[in-house]
Amino acid sequence: MNQQTQPLLEFRDVCKSYDRTQAVASISVAVARREFVALVGASGSGKSTLLKTVNRLVDPSSGTVLIDGDPVESLPLAALRRRIGYVFQSVGLFPHMSVGENIAIGPRISGQKLTRERIAELLDLVDLERSMATRMPNELSGGQRQRVMIAMALLCRPGLLIADEPTTALDVTVQAQILELLRSLQREFQLGILLITHDLGVVSALCEEALVMYAGRRMEAGATHDLLRMPTHPYTRGLLDSLPHLDTPVSQRLEPIPGQPPDLGRAPTGCVFANRCPFAVDACSRSEPSMQRAANRWRACHRSVQEITEATIA
Repeated sequence: MNQQTQPLLEFRDVCKSYDRTQAVASISVAVARREFVALVGASGSGKSTLLKTVNRLVDPSSGTVLIDGDPVESLPLAALRRRIGYVFQSVGLFPHMSVGENIAIGPRISGQKLTRERIAELLDLVDLERSMATRMPNELSGGQRQRVMIAMALLCRPGLLIADEPTTALDVTVQAQILELLRSLQREFQLGILLITHDLGVVSALCEEALVMYAGRRMEAGATHDLLRMPTHPYTRGLLDSLPHLDTPVSQRLEPIPGQPPDLGRAPTGCVFANRCPFAVDACSRSEPSMQRAANRWRACHRSVQEITEATIA
């Protein structure tokens, strides 16, 4: 992130615990205007819990979430919702209402009326025909419904867009179209976008910066190109090794990460990834590594960058 720019969204050492379960542990990440940042991790890594602290569905146990430099708890909910647009994984259009009525539902609930012209403008933004306003959601394809959701997210002209697994249920061709639409909108409106995903292919296509999470902890963070080209954390390396590539022989089996994530209600004393890590040493089970700056990125690992990168090259 450009340090000269005031972040649109910033998490500062955010922690969230439920009883004895620490779902998020000391997460720090920022999104500036015109910046595309990814939170990457499998289910249970803490991505959704972190997201809920932005819209105040849950309060952090400690740490601070800032919008344009203002703590979220200091902002009225109406003002908070105007600053942030959301695109969710599940396309939740009301099936008994037309597309236009779905787009207008938010203002209507707050006692306002959205004009037909404004609805048409929003459909234009996401490359849908204006006649779509009168159609019902079941008449639209999955990609078209997702475009409607993006139009709804842009309704209040937010500076920040949060996209939570926005292409998971779409086929590859439609996925590419939605990703290109997000990139186009980012450029046109100078949006800051936080992408929540488990898909490293999506990250490589869109995002300048990425934070890799596991079991509620930060594993590695930095420029996407560097992080994916030469991972310096065993978990990031494991994610990449488990992906198919175009040049992978048909006979070659993928290499999934062995084992299972830890029970966060009984989190280990040391590194949460130690029980699945091929590089683990005694120190990994004794103490949790802190995030340290190395090789142009941040990483939390007891093993050296050289040890990980040499194994990656091999």
